[in-house]
Amino acid sequence: MSRIGMVLVALILANVSCAHASSSRAAAAGTAAEANAAAPSAIPLFYTGSPDAAALRAACQAELAKARESLDRMLAVRGARTLDNTLEPYSKAMMHADNAGSWSSLLESVHPDSAYRAAAEELTQATSKFLTEVSLNRAVYDALQAVDVSKADPATRHFVTRTLRDFRLAGVDRDDATRQRLQEIRDELVLVSQEFDRNIRNDSRTIQVTAAELLGLPQDYLDAHKPGPDGKITISIEYPDRFPVMTYATNGETRRRLQHETLNRAWPANRTVLDSLIAKRHRLATTLGYGNWADYITADKMIGSGAKAAEFIDRIATLTRDQAAKEYEVYLKRKREDDPKAAAVNRWEARYYEQLVRKRDFDYDAQEVRPYFPFEGVKRGILDVTSKLFGVTYTRIENAAVWHPSVEAYEVREGDRLLGRFFLDLHPRPGKYNHAAQFNVRTGVTGAQLPEAALVCNFAGGTPGDPGLMEHDDVLTFFHEFGHLLHTIFGGHQRWMPVSGIATEHDFVEAPSQMLEEWGQDAAVLRTFAKHHETGAPIPEELVAKMRRAKVFGRGIDTSFQVLFAAISLNIYNQEPSRVDPDSLARALETAIIPYPPMPDTHFQASFGHLNGYSAVYYTYLWSLVIAKDLFSRFDREKMLGSETATRYRRTVLEPGGTKPAQELVREFLGREFRYDAYEKYLRGEN
Repeated sequence: MSRIGMVLVALILANVSCAHASSSRAAAAGTAAEANAAAPSAIPLFYTGSPDAAALRAACQAELAKARESLDRMLAVRGARTLDNTLEPYSKAMMHADNAGSWSSLLESVHPDSAYRAAAEELTQATSKFLTEVSLNRAVYDALQAVDVSKADPATRHFVTRTLRDFRLAGVDRDDATRQRLQEIRDELVLVSQEFDRNIRNDSRTIQVTAAELLGLPQDYLDAHKPGPDGKITISIEYPDRFPVMTYATNGETRRRLQHETLNRAWPANRTVLDSLIAKRHRLATTLGYGNWADYITADKMIGSGAKAAEFIDRIATLTRDQAAKEYEVYLKRKREDDPKAAAVNRWEARYYEQLVRKRDFDYDAQEVRPYFPFEGVKRGILDVTSKLFGVTYTRIENAAVWHPSVEAYEVREGDRLLGRFFLDLHPRPGKYNHAAQFNVRTGVTGAQLPEAALVCNFAGGTPGDPGLMEHDDVLTFFHEFGHLLHTIFGGHQRWMPVSGIATEHDFVEAPSQMLEEWGQDAAVLRTFAKHHETGAPIPEELVAKMRRAKVFGRGIDTSFQVLFAAISLNIYNQEPSRVDPDSLARALETAIIPYPPMPDTHFQASFGHLNGYSAVYYTYLWSLVIAKDLFSRFDREKMLGSETATRYRRTVLEPGGTKPAQELVREFLGREFRYDAYEKYLRGEN
């Protein structure tokens, strides 16, 4: 997941998911104030001084005060409106507001202290309220509209055209009473969205098992999960605990219990919260003249409408339906070797039988690759690979102030030029955001501030004596999220803040990250860092080849799950809320789309965080993957670490940020419109 670097788009999504904090105590606001006067490279990291909640509040309030000052200066202009007297102060105002929202949003998701997180939530609410007020301020809109950009550069013209569109989507051109209603709805949506996310974040469930109930698990996993005084072992639903159990545990009841808790996360707490989220978004969309939220939220996307999103989802479903059914039959046949009377493969058996089939039919055992992926080696490897690929260097910032001892801070340089900074927060802990995402920290603006970002994931490792052996899918997740980070850094050097960083259409943002996953699957690339944690030997090429062949099997089912999530996301938001029962809808779509029967007494949608952040547009992951596979077709598979094409890709696709439509970025790199050919070959295992 990535935070879109567009303030008004984040506002329309009613989920300002940026990230950033402050400096220490009294110095916090001072550091923010110095940002304008100092050279961007001289501005310290946002968390300088380990700010307490009061310092964070002071820093965010100072940023919002600067945003208001910039807007006041813009509105006070008399005479002709120009880039300098109108666009510059508007961009500066959005930069300061984005800083405040980014700092609070990150810290409400990652800070270890619950009281601190609560304080950060209040600051996110304040920033969101300010941004809503701006988006509905007719005087601001009129001022921007009055600027003559006919002779400006293309990036400036695109910035203004898109910004004016976003104001209209926000409802700035409606009457006073309507704008007031829109303000109220959006303020309410912020609170409901935060509650939805908070309930997911805080509900980290566990089961207790005996050692005998963990038969089949790798030894390093057992070593890291010792029995307590009562002989019981505690297993959580967080990724590093859950995925190995679901893949390797021979005890079906252990897997069933853990899956049951996973699919009931945030239930029943989010039952009424989700209903409220759906209803308020529908009210917002209809107030603005749209039939439903899906049509409203897709109006500024590449796809253009809810109907076209539905057509796209159906297209991918059709492509994968037969393949998924055939794969499921193989799993069922394998299960019947254990239970001749088996009538179905259940959700908690999916990963387990997938692994058994891959082991038997493809001579691939996922446990064979885990020793080659110790966490520290993978982290170093991703830094080294992307450094060589894109011509940058990473330097850890020693003794940087961080919100948790496991967090690290880095600088990114190209030669002597400082491009940006980032944080790595990569291991689970109570109360922390529990998936994988890149959070914006500072949106880079030329001459004002450098881009900063935070990678927030939940990987194994991070404790003394634990090598943190990772599944290969975790390695791909790391590559994926690091792709978002690079996009933020490379694209974060624009004159205008709203089009800087990851500021393309929302349904394109996953494509660069999905493409970077290709480097996590190539044997030559993996052998540069995938070293056995005990012997140091690089991963054998033949093992990587077996892994790639084996992973083709199951691709149909994997894609059918993505189709399911996209369909749930869209259908929850493309109709009258009174007709939406999320439980019934999810059950019906499960039955229609994936081959596994629904798991009784579970409520997946309560913890489907994308129903908040992505709302109706989860189809983005499939849509972007089609584009990503086409983008990758321009690279030489025999020279994955060659920099020529990567440099052209960086300059053409990543560095422009949101200064051009995504369709244009893709066209310039490919020399044509994107096509489905490469994606369809991928589904068939032909590339």
